[in-house]
Amino acid sequence: MRVTIREPRPADAAAYAEAVIRSAEHIGRWNPVDPDGFHELLRQQGLGLRTFLIIDGESGGIVGKCNVANIARGRFRNATLGYDSYLPHAGTGRMSEGMRLVVDRCFADTREGLGLHRLEINVQPENERSIALAKRLGFRHEGFSPRFLFLNDAWRDHERFALTVEDWPGL
Repeated sequence: MRVTIREPRPADAAAYAEAVIRSAEHIGRWNPVDPDGFHELLRQQGLGLRTFLIIDGESGGIVGKCNVANIARGRFRNATLGYDSYLPHAGTGRMSEGMRLVVDRCFADTREGLGLHRLEINVQPENERSIALAKRLGFRHEGFSPRFLFLNDAWRDHERFALTVEDWPGL
C-alpha cells in the first residue's frame, strides 16, 4: 500500500489547511471549502463522527480525508462516508487505497475497528469521480435522493450507494 490512514491530530492543522486551499477548485463544486475548519472537526470527533486522514507513504502529505458520520450502533450498526481527495494526489489511485483501509476499519471488530455492518455513500449525480470511487470499492447503487443535502447554498440531489460487511472482500 502506498498510503496509511490515521485519525487527525492538532499538529495536522497547517498541512490540512494547505491541502484544502490547494484543492479548493477541485473539491469546491461538491463540498464546502473550509481550510479553517480543522479545529472544529477535531472538536466534533466522538461516538457519532470519526475522521480519518489518508496519508501518502512517500511524502507524508495528506491525500484525502474521510468522515465516518452518523454512526449508529445497536441493531443498525450503520454509518455514512463522506470524503475529499486533495491535489496533487487526486487521480493517482491513492484515495482508493486509503478508502479501502477506512472501510476495513469501519467493518473490523478489533479494538481499533468500529464494528459496523453497513456503510453508505451519498454522491451528487454529476460527481462522476466520486461515483466511480464508490463503485470501485464495491458499493451498490441503492437509489436517488432528491434535495438530500444543503451544500453550497442549495439543496442537492444525491445518488445513494451502500455496502454491507458480507459483501466486503477486504476483511
